[in-house]
Amino acid sequence: MKTILINELDDVIFQEDITLDLRKRDIQHCVGCWTCWWETPGRCIHKDLDDFYHHYVTADKAVFFAEVKKGFVSGNLKSLFDRMIPLFLPYVTYKTGESMHVPRYEHYPDIEFYYEDKFDKDSSRKIYTDYIERVFYQFHSNSYIVKPVDDYPGKAGETK
Repeated sequence: MKTILINELDDVIFQEDITLDLRKRDIQHCVGCWTCWWETPGRCIHKDLDDFYHHYVTADKAVFFAEVKKGFVSGNLKSLFDRMIPLFLPYVTYKTGESMHVPRYEHYPDIEFYYEDKFDKDSSRKIYTDYIERVFYQFHSNSYIVKPVDDYPGKAGETK
């Protein structure tokens, strides 16, 4: 099983390689130019994620370790989500009863998403987890779990 890791936390130790280390790499923002759909299908005009795109669509599982910034995902992670749009076609389907982009590939990885649990209220946590679940539903992931990093089973690492 091929697993990729996307990390932005300092206090998690991994035995596997981190595929995308968001602590060391700033993701350029999507500029909405549509080049990823019309001129370079499947690739953004910014070339900073070319290696990530390949790893993501060929993985069986993607494991995210995310910071929580002011009750939401970090700007860098949000930019990554925005920049993942080339992995889908520019066409929209209503097959599920709602509009969503048509998949470009037959397979997308299952998701494990672990976040810093810095929420004062359950309602704030629910807004955050609902957003993450929505992202990966729209990204055509068949299976996704969203949990605090303290619930990470530790097979690939451990928290300090």
